[in-house]
Amino acid sequence: MVRMRYLKIWVGGAILLVLVVCGLAAPLLSPFDPQEQTLEDRLRPPSWTAQGRGRYLLGSDNLGRDILSRIIYGSRISLLIGATTVILAGLLGCFLGAVAGYFGNLTDEIITKITEIFLAFPFLLMAIALMAFLGQGLVNLIMALMITRWVQYCRVVRGEVLSLKERDFVTAVRALGGRDFYILLRHVVPNTFASVTVIATFAMAIVIIAEASLSFLGLGVPASIPTWGSMLSEGRVYMYRAPWLTIFPGVAIFITVFGINLLGDGLRDILDPKLRGHR
Repeated sequence: MVRMRYLKIWVGGAILLVLVVCGLAAPLLSPFDPQEQTLEDRLRPPSWTAQGRGRYLLGSDNLGRDILSRIIYGSRISLLIGATTVILAGLLGCFLGAVAGYFGNLTDEIITKITEIFLAFPFLLMAIALMAFLGQGLVNLIMALMITRWVQYCRVVRGEVLSLKERDFVTAVRALGGRDFYILLRHVVPNTFASVTVIATFAMAIVIIAEASLSFLGLGVPASIPTWGSMLSEGRVYMYRAPWLTIFPGVAIFITVFGINLLGDGLRDILDPKLRGHR
């Protein structure tokens, strides 16, 4: 149904917008400094529970830091890494896929073999290996995730370019003297944007989960930077005594991934001509 398509986009977009606002306005929205330690308030339950007597809406962690403030600041890292990784991986994958599909022959064979090599390794395992080699750091984390996520763009764009380059409008431009790179950048690649947009939306959710997984393992950004994955890692020791340490970061990851997937599903329904009129 048409209404359901747009409902997915509106709900998913609203969730993502709220997260972006939280990330950008974190200093204004956070009730406390996320790094402020108050040891006498350590492991305080949420203020709205029966046992909660403190000033912390979502409770405090083992060092007396406010959970809500750390979740708000953690949204910055998740969205920054997700968006940057998707953009860089998309640019690399689209470029290689377009070149492989348009020029073919040896170029296509080489790029295809490289993608097959990358596909032979589970992407999270490859990201762990890269982070163990590169070391902790925001830039290193983005680079590791980008290296593992460009293949999907490459394969999809290559397949579409193989079809598009045989269309009549491409033949017409070539007959008028259009150069290969002009045709590729001006007429072929723009026609792949619909598919790339859908891939990028779902990829962002996967990247956010991957970042949380690496941070949980201690391979993400430095421990001094609050992230949802590191909060889960720190809270697992106190899971029975203070379950809010893991519940609320986990809920934040769930809501973020749910909203992005909902947005991606709605975009796919609208942009994919095969699905138009079927939902």
